[in-house]
Amino acid sequence: MELTRQQTPLQTRFYYGWVIVGIAALGVFFSGPGQTYSISVFIDYYIQDFGWSRSLVSTVYSAATLAAGLLLFIIGRLVDRFGQRFMSAAVGIMLAIACFWNSAITGSVMLFIGFFMIRLFGQGSMTLIPNTLVPQWFIEKRGRALSLMAIGGFLSSAALPPINAWLIETWSWETAWRVWGILLFLIYVPLALFFIRNRPEDSGMLPDGKTIKKVKKGTKSEEEVFQEENWTLKEAMKTRAFWFILICVGIPALVNTGLTFHLVSILGENGLKPTTAAFVLSLMAIVGFPVTFLAGYALDKFKVHMILGLSFIGQLLFLLLVQWTNTVLMAIIFGVVWGAIIGFERIALNIVWPNYFGREHLGSIKGIAMTATVIGSAFGPLPFGIAYDFFGGYTEIIYLSMFFPILGILLAISSPKPEK
Repeated sequence: MELTRQQTPLQTRFYYGWVIVGIAALGVFFSGPGQTYSISVFIDYYIQDFGWSRSLVSTVYSAATLAAGLLLFIIGRLVDRFGQRFMSAAVGIMLAIACFWNSAITGSVMLFIGFFMIRLFGQGSMTLIPNTLVPQWFIEKRGRALSLMAIGGFLSSAALPPINAWLIETWSWETAWRVWGILLFLIYVPLALFFIRNRPEDSGMLPDGKTIKKVKKGTKSEEEVFQEENWTLKEAMKTRAFWFILICVGIPALVNTGLTFHLVSILGENGLKPTTAAFVLSLMAIVGFPVTFLAGYALDKFKVHMILGLSFIGQLLFLLLVQWTNTVLMAIIFGVVWGAIIGFERIALNIVWPNYFGREHLGSIKGIAMTATVIGSAFGPLPFGIAYDFFGGYTEIIYLSMFFPILGILLAISSPKPEK
C-alpha cells in the first residue's frame, strides 16, 4: 500500500470517489479480452486456420483458466503490497502484451500460454483490482458504488462480441487481438496511472466524502468513528464466516457457468431453437443491468448475508423454471428471473468481503475469493456434459444441482458479520 500522501489529479466539486468508480468501470470493461464472451468469437477461426479439434481448444482453455485461477491469490497479495494504482497499470500492460501474444500464436503450446495470460490478467486481475479499489473509497454507499462500477461489465459483454466479429471479418483475428492491445496501452494504462489513488486517506479525504470535524477533548472524532475493523487474511481464515462465504462465492460460478454453457442444448431438449437460447442470454444481461442498481441500494440498507441467502432461493427458482421452459413466453420469464437473481448475487458477493473484513487487506482476501470463482466456473460445465452422456438428458443433473443453492441458503444465513 502506498504510504506517501498524494493529491488527486482533479479538483472536483463532487467527491473524487465517483471518479474512481468511473476508472474502475473502465477497468472492468477492459477485462473483456480475457472474458469468455470475447474469446468465444475467436474459437472457430482457430479451429479453421490450425485444423485443431473443438475438444482440444476447449481442453486447453479449461486448463489455462484453472491454472490462472490458482494464481489469483498472488495478484491479491501484490495489490495489498503495491496498491491498486500501480497494479492497475502493471496488469493493463501485461494484458496488452497477452493480446499481442495471442495475435501471434502458431501452435497449441502458444495457445495455452496465451489463454493463461488473458485469463490471469484479463478475466481475473482486471476484475479483482477494481473490486478492491472501489470499496476503499466507499463504506456507507459501497453498494451503490459497486453497482455503478458494474456498468463497465455490462457494456463490455454487449460490445466486445460484435466488435471482435467485425474486426475479424474486416481484417483478421490477429488484427483484432492487436487492436485490444493498442487500446489498453493508449487508453487504460495512462488513465489508471493519472486518475487512480489507492485510498481517500492518501489525498486527505475520508470514505464517502466524509469530513473530519473538530470535537471537544475526550470525545471520538468522526475519523475514529468511521474506521473499520481490518482483518488480515490469516485472521479472516480463522472465522466460520470466511469459509462459508467462500463456498457461497463458488456456487453461482459453478451453477451459472454450467447452465450457460449447455443452455442451447437444454432448451433444445425442450423443443426451443438456438436463437431462443441466445435471446434468453441477451435478456438476462438486459434485466441484470438495472437490477444491479436496485441491489446496490438494498445492500446499503440490509444485511448482506440475508440478501445473499435470498439470491440462492432465487437460484432454486430459475433451476426449476428452466425445466418448464418449453415456450417462448416461458423463456422470457426464465430470462427475466435469471437476470434479476444474477444482478443481486453479483453485487452481494462483491460487497460482502470489504463489509466483513475491512479495506486494509482486501486484495489478499478478495484474491482467494476470485480463485474460488474461477475454479467454480472451470468445473461448472463438466457435470452437465457427463450427465447428458449418461442419462441422455439434463433433468437429473438439474435436480442434483439444486443441492448447491440449498447449501448456499444454509451457509449464507449462518454467516453474519464476524466480530474481531
